[in-house]
Amino acid sequence: MKVLFVCTGNICRSPTAEGVFRHLVEAAGLGGTIEADSCGLIDYHVGEAPDRRAQQVARRRGVDLSGLRARKLERRDLEAFHLLLAMDDGHFETLSRLCPAANRDRVRLFLDFAPGLGRRSVPDPYYGDAADYEAVYELIEAGAQALLAAIRRDRCGPG
Repeated sequence: MKVLFVCTGNICRSPTAEGVFRHLVEAAGLGGTIEADSCGLIDYHVGEAPDRRAQQVARRRGVDLSGLRARKLERRDLEAFHLLLAMDDGHFETLSRLCPAANRDRVRLFLDFAPGLGRRSVPDPYYGDAADYEAVYELIEAGAQALLAAIRRDRCGPG
């Protein structure tokens, strides 16, 4: 199972989701079975590490994002990943438009895996403060836990 988390620039939401999800996958002993990556829809931050505020929040919770680097979505990603998880409605619309019709069912909103949260989009914390990054981390952690549970139940398998 290959999972791709997608946001705008790949420095806040999607690398946090990648890092948290990888952490959970490893803790569950599924590192050899489930792969995770992240990317952005724009190339403004290609090669950059995640935002320092995102790294700080994650580090306090035992998740290291420092080795991740921003990259832009590539056409081959639309074929290579079993799940393309958009962080918000705008990302979902763009991914759905870019994805070949045969693979469009792979495009999902990340938080749809955690309907109990009462929201479908992870807000962009970039122009916010530390509290915004904390809140986003909480949403992502809950979403990642729910996603892993769904994969383990095999309710969201390939294509």
